[in-house]
Amino acid sequence: MQLNLDRDIIFFDVETTGLNVIRDRIVQIALVKMNKNGQPPVEYSTLVNPGIPISEESMAIHGITPKDLANKPTFRQIAQKIWDFIGNADLAGYNSNRFDVPMLMEEFARVGMEFDITKRRLIDVQRIFYKMEPRTLKAAYRLYCGKELTDAHDAMADVRATIEVFQGQLTTYEGKDLLDEDGNIIPAPIKNDMQALHDFTNDLNFLDATQKLRVQPDGTAVFNFGKYAGQPVRDILAKDKNYYFWILEKEFSSQVKQIVKQMMREIERK
Repeated sequence: MQLNLDRDIIFFDVETTGLNVIRDRIVQIALVKMNKNGQPPVEYSTLVNPGIPISEESMAIHGITPKDLANKPTFRQIAQKIWDFIGNADLAGYNSNRFDVPMLMEEFARVGMEFDITKRRLIDVQRIFYKMEPRTLKAAYRLYCGKELTDAHDAMADVRATIEVFQGQLTTYEGKDLLDEDGNIIPAPIKNDMQALHDFTNDLNFLDATQKLRVQPDGTAVFNFGKYAGQPVRDILAKDKNYYFWILEKEFSSQVKQIVKQMMREIERK
């Protein structure tokens, strides 16, 4: 299936030292760029020396060991190449909104590069799958592609499988209505349109992957943690700049820090 693109889109996957978005590091990254002009996809994949130990649990999943990474580049050494490869493209992946995207943002932040996602559409293939047919990537590959995923947790194999699953989902669900939990009809949410898929696969109740900033029904962003939980972010930043600097200094995701910095810039311009 030819994707209906008005902008390049990059499907990507990372393997990591662990599951903590802020503390862990990338050990492998694979990206496939789908060109809006219909040119053949371009792939980039590399192992990455994380500079920290890999957890036993993670090694058991992806099979990448410290020995495999001994002579590989650090993220700092390849950051510009990845940045240039991505360019202004939209991003897609499997569980990418909650893990791969924020993990990549953290890696860029550590080397002084602020990776802005506010003008990108983010499409999480897992969210489509979980909303329509809750299962794993391996089961999704079997369901939508009629094949077995034999080398799961190799980053490039996972990316290629994700692309096939995504195309299979569009074939299966495009034009199909969906029932919500209350039995109400949601008119055909799946369509070959990247903005519609961005809206469908993103949790609009939160501004960030770590769910520190929540959005109320009226659109107001409020803190979802700490002493100001439930209070409007902009109001607190305006009256308590110490709290703003505290957030910037503490172990919050770079995504949270980007959001509060942008809010503070808007406050100071008024």
